[in-house]
Amino acid sequence: MLTTLRHIVMQFTSHSHLADGVKSLVRDVKTAMDTDVCSIYLLNSEHTAYVLAATDGLNPDEVGHAELALEQGLVGLVGRRAEPINLENAREHPDYHFLPDTGEEAFHSFLGVPIIHQRRVLGVLVVQQTAQRKFDESEEAFLVTLAAQLATVVSHAEAVGDSALSDDAHDQVDTCFMGVPGSPGIAFGTAVVVHPVANLEAVPEREVDNIVVELALLERALHAVREDIKNIIEEFSESLPKQELALFDAYLHMLDENALAGDIRREVQHGQWAQGALKKVIIEHVSRFELMEDPYLRERGADVRDLGLRLLAYLQDIREKKTVFPKNAVLVGEDVTPAMLANIPAERLCAIVSGQGSSNSHVAILARAMGIPAVMGAVDLPTYDVEDELLLVDGHYGEVFFRPSEQRIAMSEELIEQERIFDEELTELRDVPTITRDGWRVLLWVNIGLSGDLTRSLDRGAEGIGLFRTEIPFMSKDRFPTEAEQLSIYREHMLAFEPNPVTMRTLDIGGDKSLSYFPINEENPFLGWRGIRVTLDHPEIFLVQVRAMLKANAGLEGVLRIMLPMISSPAELRAGKSLINQAFNEVTEEGVDVKKPQVGVMVEVPAAVYQARQLAKEADFLAVGSNDLTQYMLAVDRNNPRVAQIYQELHPAVITALREVARAAHSEEKGIGICGEFAGTPVGAVLLMAMGYNVLSMNATHLPKVKWVIRQIKRTDARRMLAKVLRMQSAEEVSEFMYQQLTDAGLGRVLPHHHD
Repeated sequence: MLTTLRHIVMQFTSHSHLADGVKSLVRDVKTAMDTDVCSIYLLNSEHTAYVLAATDGLNPDEVGHAELALEQGLVGLVGRRAEPINLENAREHPDYHFLPDTGEEAFHSFLGVPIIHQRRVLGVLVVQQTAQRKFDESEEAFLVTLAAQLATVVSHAEAVGDSALSDDAHDQVDTCFMGVPGSPGIAFGTAVVVHPVANLEAVPEREVDNIVVELALLERALHAVREDIKNIIEEFSESLPKQELALFDAYLHMLDENALAGDIRREVQHGQWAQGALKKVIIEHVSRFELMEDPYLRERGADVRDLGLRLLAYLQDIREKKTVFPKNAVLVGEDVTPAMLANIPAERLCAIVSGQGSSNSHVAILARAMGIPAVMGAVDLPTYDVEDELLLVDGHYGEVFFRPSEQRIAMSEELIEQERIFDEELTELRDVPTITRDGWRVLLWVNIGLSGDLTRSLDRGAEGIGLFRTEIPFMSKDRFPTEAEQLSIYREHMLAFEPNPVTMRTLDIGGDKSLSYFPINEENPFLGWRGIRVTLDHPEIFLVQVRAMLKANAGLEGVLRIMLPMISSPAELRAGKSLINQAFNEVTEEGVDVKKPQVGVMVEVPAAVYQARQLAKEADFLAVGSNDLTQYMLAVDRNNPRVAQIYQELHPAVITALREVARAAHSEEKGIGICGEFAGTPVGAVLLMAMGYNVLSMNATHLPKVKWVIRQIKRTDARRMLAKVLRMQSAEEVSEFMYQQLTDAGLGRVLPHHHD
C-alpha cells in the first residue's frame, strides 16, 4: 500500500496545474481502492461552499458546477467535524443531501476525509461504492494518509490562485504570498531564483521558445554524466568485482539515445525546458519500476533516480554560471542559505525571499545586518514561476507581492521615501549617548561577524561589540584557522573599536552552524553537541582560540570580554574559566603583556535561567542570547516555517525569564546584557531597558532607531508598561498593548506601517 500511496502522490505532484493533478488523483485512488467513485471537493475562492473539483464515477459535466454549502450534505459534515465520516448507507444519514445532476443515486457506501492544512479544512476527498458496506479501517487509514499528504499541495495551489477549475494559474496581478517577517523594510525588484541542489520534485514545468539552447544544455549535461561514469569505471576497474562494475555499464546504457536521453530530448523538442523534461521522464520511469513485483527490478528505480539527480546537478550548475544579476535583485529560493548570498554582488541585492526559515534564521539575521528586507517561510510562493518577475517584498509584515500593481508600487515608494528621510534624521544621533528622558543610561553595542560589519557599525554609533560571532572565520575555511589567522581577525575588530569593549563568543558550532571539515551529524542537533559542549571536549581548539583573543587585546585599552555559549550549569562555567586561565598563563609565559579578560555566560537555555544567580556569582557578566532562549523556552525550531508563528519573543514565559535573569545579575551586582535580535526591536528595547538591562547588543541596522526610542521615553514610563505586560497571558496581547503605548507616546515612526 505504501508503494501505491507514493505512486499516487508522485503522479499528483508531477502536474503543473491543480486541475490536472486532481483528475489523475481521483482516477488513481478509484483504481487503488477498487471503488465505484472517487471525487474531490474543494473550497471555492469565497470559502462559502465545497465545489466538485474532479470525479471518476460521477457525472464529469458537473465538475466546477456541483457544490455544497459549508452546512450542507455529508461533505459539509466532514468539513465541520474535520474528521472522517464512514457510512454503510449514506442515504439514510440525516445530513445526506442529494445532488440530482451528479448521478450519485446508485451509490450507498460513503467515506469522506478532510483535506486539512494548518488547522484549516481546504476540501474533502470522497470514495463511494454501490454495494452497501462500510469501508474497513485500512481503507480509511489509506485515504486519511493520502489527504494529509495532499493538503500542502492544495494549500499552495490556493495561495497562487491555481484553481482546480482553471487551466491558467498565473495571470493575476498583485497576488500576495504570506511568510514570516525576516528583516524590516520594503523593496521591489526582479526575482532571481536560486535552485536547491538536485531536487527533482522541486523542478517546475516551464515552456520555452528557444528549444535549440535547451537541447544544447541537455547535451552538455549528458556528456558530463557519461564522462563521470566512465571515470568511475576506470578508477575502480581493478578494485571492484565485475558484477559491481556492470552496474555502471548499465548506467551508460540508460543514457543511450534509445533510453532516457532520447525520451528527455523528445520532451524538450515539444517545448519543455531541459530540467522539466528531465523531471517528467525520470518520474515516469521510476514509477514504472516501483510498481514491479520483483524486488530486484523495483530497486532499479533508485538507479534511474540517481542518474536523474546527476543530470539535474549539471543542468543547474550550467544554469547558475550563466546567471546575470539585475540592478535590483530579489534573491528567491526554497531555502536560501548564507552561502548563496556569496554568489550575488551585495550592491545589486535589494531583498531576500526564502521558502524555509523564520525571523531568527541566520539568513534573516544576515539580511538585517545588511539592511535589506527579507521574508522567510514563504512556503506557498511558487518559487520557480516568479523568476525574472517583479516582486515587492515587505519585510515588516512578511508579505511578497507577485506582479504588484502600479498603485501598490506607488504606495510602497512613498513609504520607502518616508523611511529614507527618517534614517537621515537618525544620523544626527550617531555621537550622542543613549539616555532616557529621566536620566537612565543604556549602552548600545553591536552583534558582528564579518569584516564588512565594522564600517556599518561604527557609522551608526556603536559603543562596543556585544557579540563577535567567532565561528564565522571558522566557517569560511576548509580547516581550523591557526592561532595567527585568528589573532589577525580579532585584532582588526579590537583596533576598530578601541577603546570600547569587545565581547567575543567562543566557538559556537552545532545546531544549524556547521563546519565542512568538522561535521556533526545528529538526529536532534539543537539538543546535541554544540557550543561549549564541543569546545570543552576539544580543549586544543578552545585554547588556541582564547590565546588568539588574549594576544589580539595586547596593549589596548579596550576590555576583552570572553563569552561562553550554551552554558547549562556552573560546572561548565568553571571548566571554561579554568581553560581561559590556562591560556592566560601560557600567553604571559611567552612574554606577551596582556590583561585578564572578563568572562561571562550566555544565558540561552532554561537551566541557565533557573541557575542565573549562581552563574552570576561566578561570572563577570551575564548576556542573554534571546534567539536560542526563546527557541528552547517554547520548544520551537526557529528555522522551521511550520511553527514560525509560535516563535514569539513577546511570549509571557520569555518575558518572565528575561526579567528573572536581570534580577539575578542585579542581586550579584554584575552587568547584564542581551545580544539576541529582541534587543534590536523598539518594543524589546523598551521592555529590556525597563528590566534593567544596561547593554543592548543588536545588528547595526537597528541601532539608530533603538537609540531614538530610548532617548524619547522615560524609564519610569517603561517600567509601568512592563508591570502591565507581566500580567498578560499571550504574546498577541503584549504586542498590541506595546504598539499602542509607543504610538500614544509619539514613537509610531519606528513601528512598521502597512502598505494598505
